[in-house]
Amino acid sequence: MIKRLDSVSGYTDFINEINSDPDFGDPMLRTQEQMKTNLYDAVKRKETNYAFGIFDGQEMTGLFMFLISEDESYIEMLVGLSKNPQAYEEIIAFLKNAYKDYEADFVYNPNNYMLHAALQKEDAEFEPEQQKMVLKNEITYPTDGKVQLYSPKYREEYVAMHTTDVYWTADKVIGAQDIFRIILAVDCGEAVGYVDITYNAEENEPYDIFVKPQYRRKGYARAMLAKAIEFNKPHEMTLLVDVDNEGAIALYTSAGFEKVAGENNITAHLRL
Repeated sequence: MIKRLDSVSGYTDFINEINSDPDFGDPMLRTQEQMKTNLYDAVKRKETNYAFGIFDGQEMTGLFMFLISEDESYIEMLVGLSKNPQAYEEIIAFLKNAYKDYEADFVYNPNNYMLHAALQKEDAEFEPEQQKMVLKNEITYPTDGKVQLYSPKYREEYVAMHTTDVYWTADKVIGAQDIFRIILAVDCGEAVGYVDITYNAEENEPYDIFVKPQYRRKGYARAMLAKAIEFNKPHEMTLLVDVDNEGAIALYTSAGFEKVAGENNITAHLRL
């Protein structure tokens, strides 16, 4: 049985039990800040976030929260907690019935074989596993003349080079300046790269980083990261990178980031 939940505060024991399991813990709930932001505070945003409990009688067997955009026919799993394979199958069946033809993204623990199997049955598409890295060391790097904050005069150039197959497209990021800061790499007055990074949390994250091919290996990516780190003080910073992207991992390591064990994730795409 599925119930829409207005609050998850009454299910703390269930949340902590599942989240402490290395196979089923949610990668978006690894810190107290993430628990607060991605779960306890997120459920209060009822216009976009929907929390569901899966129950066998009175016993909870699964707790899920989704961002649901009806205008865009899009769903993203923000939290998925269960050690019951039927709970995963039930929530997917519910979504397919209630949100037919929506595009859905599931971000989850790579060790969660139950959810992975349920998504495989639905012929979901899987992205590479992502490694979590945390900023540990402050490294000074010159940024003068190479980078600057976004301004509307660079809008067309920023939009033209921005990644398109993501939820946070260029237009959405520009429209969410209360969440994101955009840092641009500039060469002779032309925007040649960008970093989209959150800035309003205790732990912030670069969502997307890009440099045009002809301008790579010239220090622009490193300079943008250095500026992002400078702006982010005194808050913490984390990021996710494909586990097999050796070049990006080397870049982040040179900027002071270190790998974190046990906090990787994987994303699956499913058309409901």
